[in-house]
Amino acid sequence: MKRLFLILTVLTLALTACDKNKDYIVTIHTEYGDMKLILYDETPLHKKNFLELASEGKYDSTTWHRVIEGFMIQGGDVNAKEGTREKPEDRIPAEIVEGFWHTKGSLAAARQGDNMNPEKKSSAVQFYIVQGKVYDEDELTTDRAKLAEAIGKLFEMPEYDTLMQEYIQLQKNRDYDGINQFMIKCKTIAESVSEEDLDMPIDPERLDGYTTLGGAPHLDREYTVFGRVVEGLDVIDKIAAVKTGRMDKPVQNSYITMEVGMMPKKKITELYGYEYPEQN
Repeated sequence: MKRLFLILTVLTLALTACDKNKDYIVTIHTEYGDMKLILYDETPLHKKNFLELASEGKYDSTTWHRVIEGFMIQGGDVNAKEGTREKPEDRIPAEIVEGFWHTKGSLAAARQGDNMNPEKKSSAVQFYIVQGKVYDEDELTTDRAKLAEAIGKLFEMPEYDTLMQEYIQLQKNRDYDGINQFMIKCKTIAESVSEEDLDMPIDPERLDGYTTLGGAPHLDREYTVFGRVVEGLDVIDKIAAVKTGRMDKPVQNSYITMEVGMMPKKKITELYGYEYPEQN
């Protein structure tokens, strides 16, 4: 009976996908509440793959296996659930689209690092949802590489020894937020000494997103973002706050189930505020 239900579900999704006036809504059920997601047409390989896994029940009974508060929640390890290993040939080609940023609620594909995966191919199953943090404008409009180089030159000057000691203490304490704030604080001094402009341009929409909603801008252009949470952002915060142990794994398992449905695009816009790109 369950197999028949899955077959009927997949057939229904395939038939209704032809209606350009409708789109999929994926609901992730968790013990902390539900999250509703839309998936981007601009990333068709990832959208198709995610919908198939969700509609076939593959994601059901998987867990949030990696959780880092202030960063992201990661789940969907179907291979761990089934006792299998992901094959390299199953991975999905990158679909990194300019303008799909890692703002809070963004749905993106996990992947191996560039050293083993220079093409930035995505995992065939694992995904993450961004929590991140809200940024100050200075943090996003500063060229970090140039700033770090300029601060290094400051530390070579005896008159800035106090600053250097402050930085060393932050490193000892592993206070990464403190280090970030310290570098921004030193920007004006570094510009004055180096006589170099340390600003860099940033897309206005990207700047607005990270200074209001927040997110993880350092992931941009590195991972495929293929959807976003349109309802249930508070659930991300609740999951991100759980107690974790080794390798950022939650101490207590928190399970996922998914449900896939269809809804008119007009209604999606009315309910969730998501604006679809104009069709040519």
